[in-house]
Amino acid sequence: MVLRKEGLRLGYEVTLTHDGDSALECARDNEFDLALVDIMMPGLSGLDLCEALSKRSPETVVIVESGITDVNCAVEAMRRGAFDFVTKPFNFSELAASLERGLRHRFLLKANRQYRDHLQDMVMQRTLELSETNSHLSATYDRLYVNYRATLRALATALEARVVETRGHTERVVSYCLRLGRQMGLSASDMIALEYGALLHDVGEIGVPDAILRKAGPLTEQEWIHVRRHVEYGAEILTGIDFLEGACRVVAQHHERYDGTGYPRGMVGEDICIEARIFAVADTFDAMTSERPYRDAYPVDEAAKEILGGSGTRFDPAVVNAFSDIPLSEWRELAQQSAHGGTAMDDEHIHRLIAYSVMAMNGDDLGEPWI
Repeated sequence: MVLRKEGLRLGYEVTLTHDGDSALECARDNEFDLALVDIMMPGLSGLDLCEALSKRSPETVVIVESGITDVNCAVEAMRRGAFDFVTKPFNFSELAASLERGLRHRFLLKANRQYRDHLQDMVMQRTLELSETNSHLSATYDRLYVNYRATLRALATALEARVVETRGHTERVVSYCLRLGRQMGLSASDMIALEYGALLHDVGEIGVPDAILRKAGPLTEQEWIHVRRHVEYGAEILTGIDFLEGACRVVAQHHERYDGTGYPRGMVGEDICIEARIFAVADTFDAMTSERPYRDAYPVDEAAKEILGGSGTRFDPAVVNAFSDIPLSEWRELAQQSAHGGTAMDDEHIHRLIAYSVMAMNGDDLGEPWI
């Protein structure tokens, strides 16, 4: 406690100084609970000392004493950081009461600081624990995504085994879809829905009899009704599976056309989800560039012309524009990779999609495009 006066009762540990400069020097080397200063002192004034102490040690309570009774002087002392202002002459009981109030205030300030420090330590510790937990969760999500993807690819492969002529079709379409999705700047959640939907687009063919699905000749009208119902079957299979909610939209809408002439609902334009609109272009491109028993594969440039010709009718013009912005050489390379068992995405894209899938599961902002 820095004091200018003697006369206080025992019970305080007191340090006496006789001017403001020596008081400030003393405060540099010691932490005081309370300072009792006089306005009129040699050298540094009491008001300047009050301000300096408040800046140097905010928790030190400063009480100003003075024989000046002008209220403006008291206001100025408070403005410079004083806790209380007492006028002389005073009796020591009044001064002691002011000191006790100041010390209680100091105790509260100190307790508050200790609480903040403790809270900060707890927050730091909890942050470290959460960081470790998130690391474990991220690793778990990584494995979960990889397992989901492997399971869906295995299912798609099993479905394709029923029709030999379309073998490899799903993997190629996934590859084309994801390239278009990146070109269009789709969000992470949309990319996940696009990939899963492309993998499972024909899952409803489980409900179509083999005799119809493998029929070599033209289908009758009644048989076409059975085939078209694979869309409904597929949507029913995926409905209620949370992580396949986006994929379910693709499965339900992948035979809709931009001009409304598709099936099963005749949806028009942007009423069709973007993933299904992208799928329509990718699926058609693969169908034209793949060998069939009844025809040769179209050259990539010829297939590209057909895609451009369907803009605004069968296909979304925005998706067609994205398709045409990708060089034909890249489409040829994607087709060749898929034909030789290449993956739909390279490792970099897979790891990036895993990271975004973790963000999606955590509820984080996914506003930035997945590129």
